[in-house]
Amino acid sequence: MSFGPPPAVPAPVPSGPPAWVAPTHVEQALWEAKARNDWAGYFDTLARTRLYFEIVRERYDAAPSSRHVVFGHDPRVFGGRVWNVYTVGMLPAPEPHRVFDWERLGWFARAWQPSDPPFIVVNPGTPCEAFLPAAPPHSAAWAQHSEGVGTLDVAKRLCTLRVGGPLQGPVARGLACGALLCVYNGSPWNAMAWHGTGYPGELQRLREWWGITSREEWQAALRGLLACESHSSVWEFALSLRRSIARDFGGYVDVAYWREAAARVVRANDAGQVLVTDDGVTKTEPRPESETEARVRGVQHLIGRISRYEARMRADGVLPENRYVSSVEAWDLGRASKMARWGLGARFGTLQEAESAVVQAGRAAVLSYRSWQDFSAGYILGRCLHFDEEEFGDWYTDMVDAHRILMSQSDSPWLTVPFQ
Repeated sequence: MSFGPPPAVPAPVPSGPPAWVAPTHVEQALWEAKARNDWAGYFDTLARTRLYFEIVRERYDAAPSSRHVVFGHDPRVFGGRVWNVYTVGMLPAPEPHRVFDWERLGWFARAWQPSDPPFIVVNPGTPCEAFLPAAPPHSAAWAQHSEGVGTLDVAKRLCTLRVGGPLQGPVARGLACGALLCVYNGSPWNAMAWHGTGYPGELQRLREWWGITSREEWQAALRGLLACESHSSVWEFALSLRRSIARDFGGYVDVAYWREAAARVVRANDAGQVLVTDDGVTKTEPRPESETEARVRGVQHLIGRISRYEARMRADGVLPENRYVSSVEAWDLGRASKMARWGLGARFGTLQEAESAVVQAGRAAVLSYRSWQDFSAGYILGRCLHFDEEEFGDWYTDMVDAHRILMSQSDSPWLTVPFQ
């Protein structure tokens, strides 16, 4: 059993077994710090990351305002009671009734009560394991490290599960569709067995951002995203019209011509049509002229927004020169890849259901795009049309930063997982 700094003096720590591979950079840093007896470095690493602990799901659901910690047992400790905590790469696969919450290192010292276990065990049973004395004043030796490290070291970085997550194949491709958001949040892009921000955090995410509070609502949202029905049909109309013009005129589409063509199509569609169906002939009534002209102005304004976003994306290296965004379906498919996992984290769905949806997202992406770069441009444009209002603020720049990371780092799925 190994301890941190005083009052216990750690014995020499052997290096991990040759066959052991640290799941992420976090466990690697803990292992290396422990091997060289660098407890300050070990605690600094802990202070920069989320530390997960098991909670009682039924009791949390009944009283979300309270902590309901599940303590563990370890025969190496007198009395056997311990408080097990895990870093992101060491979390077990999700189970319906076993869920986790997380906190930062310093919280554990503040939250500890005399009736709690005497030791906190980090990543029990692994080569990067450590036993932390939980009671004051001993806890001050490790808790103080959380005060000097600032924010969590999770945002805008590529994190890959070296073990425990797919690195190739259909599941990996579907998971990579959500990689922009994973990089933005610093979560492992290939974590199929998703815990995310913990059970409370995933419930809160779905409730506050999506209005989802049940399995049925999660399933409906996921179906809509996989069918690419969760973004404005006007966006896709404008982009598909440009694709048609490009096929007819050799690729280049003048913006002014695109706007004029959109106006012609909208006016023609609004003038009333005769439709022949299996049930007979149906005539649609024309729209009022004022409504039609308002629709024309709206589509033309949208075309202007798309053109300006594309110009900025070319300048920022997201789009190659003389290339356009073909579709914004990536905006739905990237979120579908994440929605599948968010629902798993909130226990609205099973691992098998989430994996099936992730694979569907990857397959649909291949039908709409030619490369990860094309997919990325479609996702970023859709996100900006939805949120950014041409401010080119964080909604845009955060994704550009994530795009650059994914297109440059050697272990990025966008460089290691074939798109087609």
